[in-house]
Amino acid sequence: MKKDLTMSAIDRQNILNNKVALEGIQEYIGVSGMFFKEQYRFTKSQVADFYGVDISTIERYLTSNEEELKHNGYENLKGKSLKDFKEEFGWMLQEGLKAPQLGVFNFRSFLNLGMLLTESEKAKALRSVILDIVIDTLNQKVGGSTKYINQRDEDFLVAIMREPIYRKEFTNALNLYLDMGNYKYSMYTDKIYEAIFHENSKEYKQILQLEEKENPRDTMYSEVLKLIASFEIGIADEMKKKFELLKRKLIPKELDELIIEFSNNRFWIPQIEDVRTKMACRDYGFRNIIHERLKPYINSLNNEDYNRFLGEKSKTLIERVMEDEQLLDVFKRLKDR
Repeated sequence: MKKDLTMSAIDRQNILNNKVALEGIQEYIGVSGMFFKEQYRFTKSQVADFYGVDISTIERYLTSNEEELKHNGYENLKGKSLKDFKEEFGWMLQEGLKAPQLGVFNFRSFLNLGMLLTESEKAKALRSVILDIVIDTLNQKVGGSTKYINQRDEDFLVAIMREPIYRKEFTNALNLYLDMGNYKYSMYTDKIYEAIFHENSKEYKQILQLEEKENPRDTMYSEVLKLIASFEIGIADEMKKKFELLKRKLIPKELDELIIEFSNNRFWIPQIEDVRTKMACRDYGFRNIIHERLKPYINSLNNEDYNRFLGEKSKTLIERVMEDEQLLDVFKRLKDR
C-alpha cells in the first residue's frame, strides 16, 4: 500500500515513534545540528536552508501544524533555556539574537516538517527515502516478513502455551452441551472471532494472506489470544449453566443468543475496544494491513509498541524457547495436542 506522508498524520507518527528507524534516517541524512539538552536542535533558518524554502514557509507550516510539530519536539526557548542556548551557540545564530524567545526544532520535528512540506523538492525526495529506510529497518529486524511479528512479544509465548488448555474447555463444552454436528467447532470459533474483532477465520486468513494450513492464532497478538481464551472459558461455563437449567443440550439458536448476550456484557467493552485497537494499529503499522471493519480503530503506534516488537527484549519465538530446555519440552507437548 503506497503511503502519502503529507496526507496521513498516522503514517507520519508511526515513523516518528520508531526509534530504530529514526536512527537510520538521521544517519542517512547526516545532519546533526546544535546539541543542547540531550538533543540536536535546528533553528528555522537552518531548517529553511536544508529544505530550500523561505522562512515564511516554515512559519506557515508551524501555524497550520502547531500541535503536531510541538508534540514531536518543536519548542520556543525562553528564559534561562534561551540564555544558555545563546551562550553556547549565539555565534552560529542568524535569528532571534535579541528576541525574548527562539523557536527550535529537534530532529523529530525537523523530520516531521519534511513529511509535511509540499513546496520542497528535497523534502519530497526525503519522504521517499524515509519510507524505504523504515521498510528496510523492519525487514532486517524480523528477517524479511512481519507475518509472525506478534511472536516477538515476550507475552506471546505464555499466551500461546495456555491457549490449548482454554480451547479444550470450549470444545468440550460444545461436545457436551450443544446439539449439532462437528461443524459446530469451526462455526462457533468464528462466532467468537466475530464478536471480538468482526472477522471470521476465513476472512482473517485472507487479510493476512495465510496459507490453508497456517493457524490464525499463531499470528495473533497476546492480548487477542487472552481475550479469545476468556470468551471461550466464559461461554463454556454459560453453556453448562444453560444445559443444567434446561436439562437438555442447547440448540444452535440458543447458543447464538447466549453468545450475543455474553459479548454485550458491559464488562467486556473496554477489553474488546483495547483488542480491536491493538490489532488495527499494529497490523497497519507493522504488517501494512488494514482490517476494513476495524478502520475506525487505526491510530499511530507508540514507543512501547516499537520496543515490544522491535526493541532489545523482542526475540523470535524459536530464540525464546531455545533459551530454556524445560520450556522447550512444555512447548512441544502443548503444540502436539
